[in-house]
Amino acid sequence: MPKYNYKMKIVYDGTRYKGWQRLKATDNTIQGKIEDILSKNFDEEIKIVGSGRTDSGVHARGQIANFWTQKRINVSEIKRYLNRYLPEDISCVNVEEVEERFHSRYNAKKKRYRYTIQNDECINPFIRKYSWHIEEKLDLDIMKRASKLLEGKIDFSSFTNLKSKKKSKIRTIYKINILRNDSKIIIDFEGDGFLQHMVRILVGTLVELGKNNMTCEELELILRSKKRNERCPLAPAKGLCLEEVCYEDN
Repeated sequence: MPKYNYKMKIVYDGTRYKGWQRLKATDNTIQGKIEDILSKNFDEEIKIVGSGRTDSGVHARGQIANFWTQKRINVSEIKRYLNRYLPEDISCVNVEEVEERFHSRYNAKKKRYRYTIQNDECINPFIRKYSWHIEEKLDLDIMKRASKLLEGKIDFSSFTNLKSKKKSKIRTIYKINILRNDSKIIIDFEGDGFLQHMVRILVGTLVELGKNNMTCEELELILRSKKRNERCPLAPAKGLCLEEVCYEDN
């Protein structure tokens, strides 16, 4: 009997969820919500594979996931069924049938994350759930200079909370773009993959540089140490969004 493979693009506001990955202790995860609905739709247990895990409170505009099933259902019907029963802060924007060997995590070639900082005296209530409010004015010039030290194929052991010694901490960041738009500071990260908490720790570190609490020379020393450093704080989850996952076909 043939096995069918479906690829989905999912967007979500992660504010009230415990992250992407399904957990035994709670059903309040993005993966759990989607799997439960798909299992009812297909009348079989469905397990989905995401392109990567997002932390509790992190958002996504371009999460990709796929699942395999013995049953074939029209992709429009799958999308319609999902959006009918998903909560309002999770939405499926696209479903397509793909070849059986496609894997949303293993086949991903590039990911893009965006971090938003609200750099102003007053909190903007309309973006407070999607940004990190920092009242102190940040020095973008030093942040941009420092970001160039983080581009390339690098061992990011100093910038992750992943404790496994067996897993490689080497990742490639293709580019980091930092720009100011009125009171908002946007930091875009594009790379082949990211370690646990890596983007949030890098943002926290760049903010320390922007506050002149750290120099580029000190950043280089921390990078070379390959050890997690308390001077590199973890930025709040709410400012982070998975924007895009790229595959060979795009």
